[in-house]
Parts: sequence; C-alpha cells; structure tokens
Amino acid sequence: MHLNWIPWHRPHAARPSGRRPRRWRWLAAATVTACLAAYPAAAATSGTATPAATAPLNCTPPGLKMPSCYSPQAYQVAYGVAPLLSHGTDGSGETVVMAERAQTPTSSGGPTDIRQDLAAFDSKFGLPAAKLNVVNTIAKDATPYLAEYVEAEDSEMVHAIAPGASLDVVLVPQDATSASANFAAAVAEVIQQGIALRAAALLLNGADLGEHLLTSAEVAQMNTALEQARDQHVTVISSSGDSGALSDQGPPRQVNMPASDPLVLAVGGTILDAVRPSGTYLGEMAFNDDAEASGGGYSSLFPRPSYQDGVARIGAARGVPDVAANSDSIGAMALVFGDGSLGPASDANAATPLWAGVIALADQKAGVPLGFVNPALYAIARGPAYHQAFHDVVTGDNSMLWTTGVFVGYNAGPGWDPVTGWGSPDAQYLVPLLAQTAHHGQRQASRRTRL
Repeated sequence: MHLNWIPWHRPHAARPSGRRPRRWRWLAAATVTACLAAYPAAAATSGTATPAATAPLNCTPPGLKMPSCYSPQAYQVAYGVAPLLSHGTDGSGETVVMAERAQTPTSSGGPTDIRQDLAAFDSKFGLPAAKLNVVNTIAKDATPYLAEYVEAEDSEMVHAIAPGASLDVVLVPQDATSASANFAAAVAEVIQQGIALRAAALLLNGADLGEHLLTSAEVAQMNTALEQARDQHVTVISSSGDSGALSDQGPPRQVNMPASDPLVLAVGGTILDAVRPSGTYLGEMAFNDDAEASGGGYSSLFPRPSYQDGVARIGAARGVPDVAANSDSIGAMALVFGDGSLGPASDANAATPLWAGVIALADQKAGVPLGFVNPALYAIARGPAYHQAFHDVVTGDNSMLWTTGVFVGYNAGPGWDPVTGWGSPDAQYLVPLLAQTAHHGQRQASRRTRL
C-alpha cells in the first residue's frame, strides 16, 4: 500500500504515457536547478505589504519557457490580503502548525535547512523574519531542521499570507506512511500537538489517503482527534488531493481522508490568472493539467453535515472540497529552496497553506480562536456577500486519465461545486466577515451551553 504524506510520488509506472511528471521530478533535489530572478529588495516591517516585483520571476529550469511566477506581494494582491496587511492584520499573535515528514541527509546532498530557506525567502522578497519553531517530540529526529521542498512550500506560503504569525513545524517519522494504521495514528498525534500548541490553524498538507483504504477504527481514531480540535477551537485544514475524482492512490472514484471528514476545512485547487507583476486579479478556473487535478467528490464514509444542508449539488453525503486556491505550477507563487534558487508553489500543497494563512488573519481580526470555521464559511457563501468574499470558480473539471482509463469527474459551476468548493478567498472582505460570523457563532454556542 502506497500512502501519501509530504511528498507523495506517484510511481512512474502508474502514470499514463504522455502525462506531465509531477513538479518535484525537477524540483525536489537538494540543489534546485539555478533560476534567474530579479527582485528589488525592499525594507519591510511586520504588517506592511512591500511593493510588488518590477521584473519577471523565472521559476523554471533552463530551456523551459513558461509564464513567470508571482511574487508573494502579487499573491497578497490577487487574494485580497494586501489591504489587511497594510492595516496591521498580519497574523501577529497567531500560530500555524504544519505537519511535515522528518528528513535525513543523503549522499546527493539531501534536504536543505528550513531556517536557511526561510531566511533567503524573506531576504529576497522583503518580508519580516519568520518566527519558526520545529517540534520534534513525535519524530525524535536527529536532524530536525532538514526539510524537503513541500515543507519550504508550506512555511513560505503561510509566511507570505500571514507574515506576523508563528510557524510551528511538527515532525512525523518516516514510517508515518508505511501502513494505514501508522497514517491514522500520525494524523491523530499531530492534531493533539496542534491543540497543545494552541494553533489557530493546523495544516495537514499532503497527508491524504483514499477512504476505501482505511478501516472503520482508523477513521474513528482520526475523527475523535478532530472532535477534540473542534472543541479546543483549532481549525484543521487539509488538501483534497491532486488526483481529481480519484484518491491520490488511484481508482476507484472516491475522496481522500482526512479532507472528507466534515470537521476538516478541505481545500481544492485552481489555476490563477492575475496581472504580472502587480497581482491584480483577473480570474480562475479549476486546476486540471491532465497529470493532476483538483481533488473532489462525495464521501462514502460521512453523511452530509448540517452546514451543507440545502447546498445545490450536495445530496446525502459530505461534499468535498469546501474552498480552493491556486495549485498550478505554471504561474505559481515563487518559493526559495536549497541554494537560493526559485521554484513554484504548486499542487493542492500550495492552496492549503494559503488558507491556513487566511485563517490566522481571521483569528487575529476576531481576537479569539475561531476554530471550526466551516459553518461560518458556508453561511457567508450562502449570503449576499458571497461574490465579495469569494472568487466563484465556474469553469473546468476534475476528470482524470489513469492507466486503466479515463475517470470522468465533476464540473465546476456557479456557487459550490465538487471541484473548487465555494472558490478562492478575497481576504479583504472574507476575513472581517469570517471573524464576525464565527465569533458570533461561538457566543451563541456559549449561551446555549450556559442555558
């Protein structure tokens, strides 16, 4: 059984002929192929968005011609974060916890030092120094600061969206993916750590497994931990996967755990179109590049939760995902990894930490931990402010080509859909609404408890 934790590589034999390799085929090496970038370093203070780049950011290897990457500042503009930062809402006082797999040195140079990657990222893009804490109590790893590409992606994306938030990396052991029982136990342990660390958002990025591969006991183990996170006001966020209407382990058509659990904020993928270099938003469509697509569909384990009652296209089962953001490597946010080279933040692994940063901003704005935000997000999306708070993604699909044939998925459309959920955030409107709506819900629940 091949399970998925950061990063998961689909075996080459499982990829149909002609499908584009996953981005880490050329990015996951210790020293990423040198890329040229021009960026005017700018002094920055916490809570202040710096000017966008004035020259293209090349995130591709030599010989490949692709659109330039977006700077973090362009992402802040595209997703409506820049106005919040300029008024001091930058995640200060909040903690985002990220589950990452422990790494060991390799003869080829192996992973890089996450401290150096973040420092180089901050220096290149004029961001305030990241507040990083690596928690090694689960993995007990001898080299806790060694990181692979997706750990840098998580950390740098959260830092770009919520530069004032603390970044707590919780390491899981290498054997967390060796069996479904290990996977469930690791997810539950990480959630407990997130509760102990008083996380605003807990990021389970790339930690996904098709529902049919889990036993009922393993599902219950994760669900119990998620109930505790809900009760302690921790927002748990997970990618819906990169294999469209399939799980990341392949057929049959299904959704992934833990994203399919109704207590998780499930994040799908889009393709962002924004003006370069400013980041002015133009539009989005569902992420699908033939090799990968936004994960989405309907759970076979969980019935429709109450917050999804009455939502068009959701029947008796939990619909996935809830929301989305850019997952496309062609025109992604630029990351710094290894020797200081640039690479793209792509796949659902890029969309999920973006939402973790948004939750950190909302927690700061509310002045209290918002925790389980799904009911509040759905209330906003079903209200009059939907098209202000979200970018509704109405085109594209998540059909997938596999070695055994084409698996027809779902189409994006107006409102909620099983490809991109409600769409991507326009944080300048969503964050204040989310802070107000979720905080009001907490007060109402507290009154009911006292009664």
